[in-house]
Amino acid sequence: MIYIIDHQDSFTWNVVHQFSKFSKVYCSNFFNIDKKKLDKSNVIVLSPGPGSPKDYPLTSKIYKKYKGKKKIIGICLGYQQILFNEKGKIVQQKNIFHGYQSEVKVTKESKLFKKNKIFKVGRYHSLKLYEPYKSNNLKITMRCLKSNIPMAIEDKKNSVYGFQFHPESFLTENGNIIIKKILSA
Repeated sequence: MIYIIDHQDSFTWNVVHQFSKFSKVYCSNFFNIDKKKLDKSNVIVLSPGPGSPKDYPLTSKIYKKYKGKKKIIGICLGYQQILFNEKGKIVQQKNIFHGYQSEVKVTKESKLFKKNKIFKVGRYHSLKLYEPYKSNNLKITMRCLKSNIPMAIEDKKNSVYGFQFHPESFLTENGNIIIKKILSA
C-alpha cells in the first residue's frame, strides 16, 4: 500500500490518482496521520503543498522515522522536505515557476534513468535547493537544462526519491513511466 501524506495542496488528489494506477493508495492530511496504515504501507509519498519544509515538523518526524525502512517519494514540497531533513538549505529562487514546462536532463548520478535523457516536466515552485550541497547518499539526478537547478534526487541505499517538478502534471511527459520506475526500484 502507498500512503500519501497530504500537505493540503490542490495537486494532492492528482498525485493520488496517478499512484493508484500502480497500487492501493491511502491518503490523509499531514496533521491527521493513521499510524496503523502508515506502519502497514510499503511506500510513503510526501505531497506538494504551500509554504516551506520547516512549516511541517510532523512530516519531518515521519521522514526520519521511516527513512531506510520504507520507500519514500517526495514531490515538490515533499522533495524539499527530504532535502531539508538531509541538511539542505531551501531558499527562495529568483524566478517563480508556477505552471511552467521545462526540460530536465538526467545526470550521471542517476541509477534509475538513462544518463543525459531529457524530460519535459511541469513546475510549480518558488523555492529551490541552495548549492553547493553535499550528501553521502542523496544524489542530484536531474537538473533543469536552462538554469541547472536541481530537479530530482535519488538515495538508492535508503530508497528515497524526490522531484522538484510534478510527475502527475499534464505538463510532465511520461510522468507515469517515471513513477512506475521508482515504484519498481
